[in-house]
Amino acid sequence: MDRKGDDDIWLIKFYAPWCSLCKQLDPVWHQIGSELRSLGSPVQVGKSDATVCTGLAKEFRVRSYPAILMLKKNVKYNYSGPRTKEGILDFANRVGGPLVRSLSSLQLFHHAMGRHDVMFVYVGATSQLKENFTSAAEELIVHTFFFSASRDALPKAVSLSSFPAVLVFKDGTYFTYNEGHDGDLRTWISRERFPNFFHIDSYSLYMMGETDKLVLLALMEEKLQSEASVRFKSLVETVARDHREAYGRSFYFGFMEDSAYINGLVMGEVSVPSFIVVNLSTDSYFLPPVAVETEQQLLDFLDGVLDGSVESRGGNDVLQRIRRFVYDAKTALMPVFIHAPVFGCFLVGFPVVLVSVFFVLCCKTRPSSAEDDFATATVALSTPSLQRRKKLTEKKSN
Repeated sequence: MDRKGDDDIWLIKFYAPWCSLCKQLDPVWHQIGSELRSLGSPVQVGKSDATVCTGLAKEFRVRSYPAILMLKKNVKYNYSGPRTKEGILDFANRVGGPLVRSLSSLQLFHHAMGRHDVMFVYVGATSQLKENFTSAAEELIVHTFFFSASRDALPKAVSLSSFPAVLVFKDGTYFTYNEGHDGDLRTWISRERFPNFFHIDSYSLYMMGETDKLVLLALMEEKLQSEASVRFKSLVETVARDHREAYGRSFYFGFMEDSAYINGLVMGEVSVPSFIVVNLSTDSYFLPPVAVETEQQLLDFLDGVLDGSVESRGGNDVLQRIRRFVYDAKTALMPVFIHAPVFGCFLVGFPVVLVSVFFVLCCKTRPSSAEDDFATATVALSTPSLQRRKKLTEKKSN
């Protein structure tokens, strides 16, 4: 990759020749470059071998492979989403375009609403609130879209009591930012950038941990979902829709079809279907103390989580981290032992042998206690004889 002018926009992939995930991404990366060129996008696509261009990789603080980032006006934006064509293209179009996009008509507003699940809109003239909005966009553009519009460009159903204002449109409705009630604007945007209820995958769940909000999940089968799973999902959706004012500031709501991430969190197999509340900021979780079959029982469970009457499990203390490390290692090695037992034994046995050899060598180089005792006794025995010789020498001289 050749670095050019400061105004150039680059989408860069850092890779290593030995990285299998990097090789899997190669055809997707080629498709992304072709599609952006065909659309006339200002984003240029490149890649760099981090094992050769070590200085460049160090400059951009590349820690893992493949690393994807965008360089725009000497500002680096890291991409941490799924390594899919759709996800990377959405990132490139969002970050590569204007920081705050203008909606000059009602038609453009409806067009934007049809393309985005969540969008933040500033309404009004230049103000301190607009500066704060732009500042938040500089940091959070990697996650969501930001727009500005006049009052005439918004639907008549949108009611605003004062200007300027910041609104979030999602879930078929809108909410207005209130500094006295919602606090810091950047924190509010980070909190509201997810739909109120949606299909949550492991990446989305990980990103929710940055907001310090709890997540209520209905865990479901990945395929051939049972009637109970559909009922659990419907219960969570109902609570998210009808009780947003009471629980929206503390919880996200959604359903999850792949429970592998949750299995790692609880260090075991979770039953499906089931309910769970997770706190990604502390790696803790809550399980219903009784079976939940009705909306009221689910609300009682959420109340218990908030008031502390429901036990918090897991955590990120030292003991839990050690247990989680052992569980992850066991989970990773188990398929190896099943499909290639000899290789699995080698993976486990080789480090054990190395540690054992190192321990034996350390013991051999250290003198034994018996030798220490013998040396001490020799010194002790020789000391009186030396004293006697000194006395005889003094008498002879006299």
